[in-house]
Amino acid sequence: MFYNPLVFETAVLVNGLLYWSVHLVDFRKVTDSFSVAPQISDLDVQGIHDAGFKTIIANRPDGEGGIDQPRMGAVRAQAEALGLSFVAIPFSGAPTTEILERFNAALAEAPAPVLAYCRTGTRSITAWALTYAGQGMKEEILDAAAAAGYDLSSLRDFL
Repeated sequence: MFYNPLVFETAVLVNGLLYWSVHLVDFRKVTDSFSVAPQISDLDVQGIHDAGFKTIIANRPDGEGGIDQPRMGAVRAQAEALGLSFVAIPFSGAPTTEILERFNAALAEAPAPVLAYCRTGTRSITAWALTYAGQGMKEEILDAAAAAGYDLSSLRDFL
Protein backbone atom coordinates (compact mmCIF):
# COMPACT_ATOMS: atom_id res chain seq x y z
CA MET A 1 0.00 0.00 0.00
CA PHE A 2 1.36 3.43 -0.92
CA TYR A 3 0.64 5.87 1.85
CA ASN A 4 2.04 9.35 1.84
CA PRO A 5 0.99 11.69 4.61
CA LEU A 6 2.13 15.19 3.81
CA VAL A 7 3.10 17.20 6.87
CA PHE A 8 3.68 20.92 6.78
CA GLU A 9 3.66 23.80 9.21
CA THR A 10 2.27 27.30 9.14
CA ALA A 11 3.07 30.16 11.47
CA VAL A 12 0.74 32.97 12.45
CA LEU A 13 1.71 36.11 14.35
CA VAL A 14 -1.11 37.23 16.67
CA ASN A 15 -0.63 40.16 19.07
CA GLY A 16 3.13 39.69 19.01
CA LEU A 17 2.94 35.93 19.68
CA LEU A 18 3.96 33.35 17.10
CA TYR A 19 1.63 30.35 16.82
CA TRP A 20 2.62 27.22 14.90
CA SER A 21 0.11 24.92 13.33
CA VAL A 22 0.94 21.51 11.92
CA HIS A 23 -1.27 20.12 9.15
CA LEU A 24 -1.38 16.57 7.85
CA VAL A 25 -2.74 15.83 4.40
CA ASP A 26 -3.46 12.12 4.03
CA PHE A 27 -3.24 11.63 0.28
CA ARG A 28 -3.12 8.23 -1.37
CA LYS A 29 -1.28 7.83 -4.66
CA VAL A 30 -3.33 5.79 -7.14
CA THR A 31 -1.26 6.43 -10.27
CA ASP A 32 1.59 8.80 -11.09
CA SER A 33 -0.97 11.37 -12.20
CA PHE A 34 -3.85 10.78 -9.75
CA SER A 35 -4.20 10.68 -5.97
CA VAL A 36 -7.14 10.85 -3.57
CA ALA A 37 -7.56 12.31 -0.10
CA PRO A 38 -10.16 12.71 2.59
CA GLN A 39 -11.57 16.19 3.25
CA ILE A 40 -9.03 18.99 2.92
CA SER A 41 -9.20 22.63 3.97
CA ASP A 42 -7.73 25.85 2.65
CA LEU A 43 -4.94 25.42 5.21
CA ASP A 44 -3.86 22.22 3.43
CA VAL A 45 -3.54 23.74 -0.04
CA GLN A 46 -0.03 25.14 0.39
CA GLY A 47 1.25 21.67 1.26
CA ILE A 48 -0.65 20.15 -1.64
CA HIS A 49 0.96 22.70 -3.95
CA ASP A 50 4.38 22.05 -2.44
CA ALA A 51 3.92 18.30 -3.00
CA GLY A 52 3.69 19.02 -6.73
CA PHE A 53 -0.02 18.68 -7.42
CA LYS A 54 -1.32 20.87 -10.24
CA THR A 55 -5.08 20.29 -9.92
CA ILE A 56 -7.56 19.73 -7.10
CA ILE A 57 -10.91 18.08 -7.80
CA ALA A 58 -13.56 18.53 -5.09
CA ASN A 59 -16.12 15.70 -4.93
CA ARG A 60 -17.72 16.56 -1.58
CA PRO A 61 -20.76 18.86 -1.58
CA ASP A 62 -20.55 21.87 0.72
CA GLY A 63 -22.50 21.36 3.92
CA GLU A 64 -22.52 17.57 3.76
CA GLY A 65 -20.53 17.41 6.99
CA GLY A 66 -22.32 20.23 8.79
CA ILE A 67 -21.02 23.63 9.74
CA ASP A 68 -17.54 22.40 10.64
CA GLN A 69 -16.80 21.09 7.14
CA PRO A 70 -14.33 23.29 5.24
CA ARG A 71 -16.08 25.04 2.36
CA MET A 72 -15.13 24.50 -1.25
CA GLY A 73 -14.92 28.25 -1.93
CA ALA A 74 -12.09 28.72 0.55
CA VAL A 75 -10.19 25.74 -0.88
CA ARG A 76 -10.73 27.04 -4.42
CA ALA A 77 -9.57 30.56 -3.53
CA GLN A 78 -6.36 29.29 -1.93
CA ALA A 79 -5.70 26.85 -4.80
CA GLU A 80 -6.16 29.49 -7.47
CA ALA A 81 -4.03 31.97 -5.50
CA LEU A 82 -1.21 29.41 -5.68
CA GLY A 83 -1.73 28.76 -9.40
CA LEU A 84 -3.46 25.41 -9.04
CA SER A 85 -6.44 24.39 -11.15
CA PHE A 86 -9.58 23.68 -9.16
CA VAL A 87 -12.53 21.65 -10.45
CA ALA A 88 -15.75 21.28 -8.47
CA ILE A 89 -17.63 18.03 -9.18
CA PRO A 90 -19.55 17.50 -5.93
CA PHE A 91 -21.86 14.52 -5.63
CA SER A 92 -23.43 12.23 -3.05
CA GLY A 93 -23.93 8.50 -3.41
CA ALA A 94 -23.02 6.66 -6.58
CA PRO A 95 -21.72 8.86 -9.40
CA THR A 96 -24.18 9.43 -12.24
CA THR A 97 -23.27 9.24 -15.91
CA GLU A 98 -23.07 13.04 -15.97
CA ILE A 99 -20.68 13.07 -13.00
CA LEU A 100 -18.48 10.44 -14.67
CA GLU A 101 -18.41 12.45 -17.91
CA ARG A 102 -17.39 15.59 -16.01
CA PHE A 103 -14.78 13.64 -14.03
CA ASN A 104 -13.36 12.13 -17.22
CA ALA A 105 -13.21 15.57 -18.86
CA ALA A 106 -11.43 17.02 -15.83
CA LEU A 107 -8.85 14.23 -15.84
CA ALA A 108 -8.30 14.68 -19.59
CA GLU A 109 -8.00 18.47 -19.50
CA ALA A 110 -6.59 19.41 -16.11
CA PRO A 111 -2.86 19.65 -15.47
CA ALA A 112 -1.49 16.59 -13.67
CA PRO A 113 -0.86 15.37 -11.10
CA VAL A 114 -4.41 15.63 -9.77
CA LEU A 115 -5.60 15.31 -6.18
CA ALA A 116 -9.31 14.52 -5.79
CA TYR A 117 -10.97 14.70 -2.39
CA CYS A 118 -14.24 13.89 -0.66
CA ARG A 119 -15.09 12.85 2.91
CA THR A 120 -12.86 9.74 2.95
CA GLY A 121 -11.46 9.48 -0.58
CA THR A 122 -13.75 6.57 -1.49
CA ARG A 123 -16.15 8.63 -3.59
CA SER A 124 -13.24 10.13 -5.54
CA ILE A 125 -11.53 6.82 -6.24
CA THR A 126 -14.87 5.26 -7.20
CA ALA A 127 -15.45 8.01 -9.77
CA TRP A 128 -11.91 7.51 -11.07
CA ALA A 129 -12.42 3.73 -11.39
CA LEU A 130 -15.78 4.02 -13.13
CA THR A 131 -14.35 6.60 -15.53
CA TYR A 132 -12.17 3.81 -16.94
CA ALA A 133 -14.91 1.15 -16.94
CA GLY A 134 -15.19 -0.98 -20.06
CA GLN A 135 -11.64 -0.31 -21.23
CA GLY A 136 -10.29 -3.77 -20.41
CA MET A 137 -8.40 -2.52 -17.35
CA LYS A 138 -10.49 -4.13 -14.60
CA GLU A 139 -7.66 -5.81 -12.70
CA GLU A 140 -5.32 -2.83 -13.06
CA ILE A 141 -8.00 -0.52 -11.64
CA LEU A 142 -8.76 -2.82 -8.72
CA ASP A 143 -5.05 -3.32 -7.99
CA ALA A 144 -4.29 0.42 -8.07
CA ALA A 145 -7.21 1.14 -5.75
CA ALA A 146 -6.15 -1.65 -3.36
CA ALA A 147 -2.58 -0.37 -3.32
CA ALA A 148 -3.96 3.01 -2.24
CA GLY A 149 -5.99 1.36 0.53
CA TYR A 150 -9.41 1.17 -1.13
CA ASP A 151 -11.31 -2.07 -1.73
CA LEU A 152 -13.35 -1.60 -4.91
CA SER A 153 -14.03 -5.30 -5.46
CA SER A 154 -17.76 -4.60 -5.28
CA LEU A 155 -17.37 -2.67 -8.56
CA ARG A 156 -15.78 -5.59 -10.39
CA ASP A 157 -18.88 -6.27 -12.52
CA PHE A 158 -19.10 -2.60 -13.51
CA LEU A 159 -15.48 -2.28 -14.61
